[in-house]
Amino acid sequence: MATAILDLELSELPPEIRVEERYSKALILIRLDGKPLGQALLPVVGGRLGGDELRETLRNAAGDNLWKSWLYDILEWDERGPLEAMPIATVAVSTRDRPEDLRRCLDAFMRLPDDGQEYLVIDNCPATDATKELVKNYPKVRYVREDVPGSSAARNRALREAKHEFVAFTDDDAAPDPNWLRSLLRNFTDPRVMCVTGLVMPLELETEAQEWFECYSPHGRGFERRIFDGAHYNPLIVYPVGVSASMALRKSSIDCIGLFDEALGAGTPAVGGEDCELFARILRAGYRIVYDPRALSWHRHRRTWEELQKTLQGYGIAVYAFWTRMFVINREFSVPLLAWGWLWYKQLPELFASLRKQPGCIPSDLLLAQLQGCIRGPMAYFSSRKRLQEVKGEVNRFEI
Repeated sequence: MATAILDLELSELPPEIRVEERYSKALILIRLDGKPLGQALLPVVGGRLGGDELRETLRNAAGDNLWKSWLYDILEWDERGPLEAMPIATVAVSTRDRPEDLRRCLDAFMRLPDDGQEYLVIDNCPATDATKELVKNYPKVRYVREDVPGSSAARNRALREAKHEFVAFTDDDAAPDPNWLRSLLRNFTDPRVMCVTGLVMPLELETEAQEWFECYSPHGRGFERRIFDGAHYNPLIVYPVGVSASMALRKSSIDCIGLFDEALGAGTPAVGGEDCELFARILRAGYRIVYDPRALSWHRHRRTWEELQKTLQGYGIAVYAFWTRMFVINREFSVPLLAWGWLWYKQLPELFASLRKQPGCIPSDLLLAQLQGCIRGPMAYFSSRKRLQEVKGEVNRFEI
């Protein structure tokens, strides 16, 4: 059965919560004064949650974050530092032929507080005019077409088009929370911070595929604010940093770090990995990345089992394409040892557990799909580099 997604404020809990009877459980985002503190997965009986134990259960699930938030409020202390004025940002979303998802994303943009931000839609190699026609319904949004395929090319175009120093990125299948942009920008008070990422929660868990995605490969990175730097974190292991569905950069980072690698990312043979590679470059250069769960966005996971298999295979390709790039270009010679450790200590044990049908194990077809992606990853990166050169040659000839 499906899982209901609930967003509850601890200070305003109703005596009883009703959901559709088709839901067997509920995933609850726990907030206090709007700040996400934790989550809880609770059973639903007869379409109802409630009772005196609900408040206590949610408090226990929030754990120390509840008391830390309470203490910070009492002391009037903000771990992000003092803020003189809220920066103005450019908000960019790249898309390709997904008007239904994009409409939801743009509707979420319109619910953000107006701090003078501009909005960009980067239409990446569209097959139709559906996106262009949709954007006409949003006067605040500027439409830009990018004909070099791939999410990296689209994001680089957004960085070049942006009018402001800070550029916030999301994906077309995500819907930012109203406080998302302000929460991202609030973390740039430290000049050493080049990138900020945020919490990503599931928009829906209506199918078995979406349930397994959230179980095995969630986009959320927890409810603690964290600061990453290359002195204390391995730049080759950037999973804890966050995802590009909720991310902001300094535009001036282009001068220090460079643009996204256009041989990586969705829409290329490498499928993804562009955010990981950029995170790694930021950390290797001595700058910082902040993960702040206040910067909340909601992501629509793939709904069918075939889409889930393809997604996990793509993650395998992306990770190994990213590692291949780091090994070949950046001379990170620890990559083979890292890949072996992931295979030996995580992938193979999970696969053996699945084949033995152990309780709670990941379905073997998902694990095999990811493993197949890992095998394809290195050659996918070289293929993507070659294809990029050819595509850019064709685009340049067309422009001439």
